[in-house]
Amino acid sequence: MKRRRLSKEDRELWERVTAKTERMAKSDLEPARFDPDASMPAPARRPDQKTLRKSRETLLGKPKGQRPGKGHDLMPSIQDQLRKSPVQMDRKTHGKLTRGKLRPEGKIDLHGMTLDRAHPALTGFVLKAHAQGKRLILVVTGKGKQRDEGGPIPVRLGVLRHQVPQWLQMPPLSSVVLQITPAHISHGGGGAYYVYLRRQR
Repeated sequence: MKRRRLSKEDRELWERVTAKTERMAKSDLEPARFDPDASMPAPARRPDQKTLRKSRETLLGKPKGQRPGKGHDLMPSIQDQLRKSPVQMDRKTHGKLTRGKLRPEGKIDLHGMTLDRAHPALTGFVLKAHAQGKRLILVVTGKGKQRDEGGPIPVRLGVLRHQVPQWLQMPPLSSVVLQITPAHISHGGGGAYYVYLRRQR
């Protein structure tokens, strides 16, 4: 293969580069040999969790409203939602209600019913109780059975227990229902609800 001669410009550029470089000693080109007698440098210590957290906070800022050890439950349970909902009724009466001191004037047991049967039964019962001037009724839903068969979509435990509060907050029942509260343990606990009705107009 024939070598190409450098052009005048290429030669000038090469001379400029070589003028600024220094020749390396032969010892610098040899690979470093392993000496078993030489002392090994101490391994670097890994920073502890506290140091890592501080450095992360310095770079990213302190996380707001985050509690250590809290899970990632995106939606609170229906019981927690009802407990945190604002009190619409008289506070003194509400206090007695949550302590199980008030006696329900009517009761419907939806335990074991399908959604198709439970919805009309609940609607009819609540509207009839309101027409009769009753103020406090008990709706028993049951806690629900574990029916998850390992499919790709998880099955919610206690379908009626989750569905009943939603029905009570939708028309036509929302116009007669004043407050929904989880029942006291003496009246069914997590498997029942107190439904406090509005006064008749």
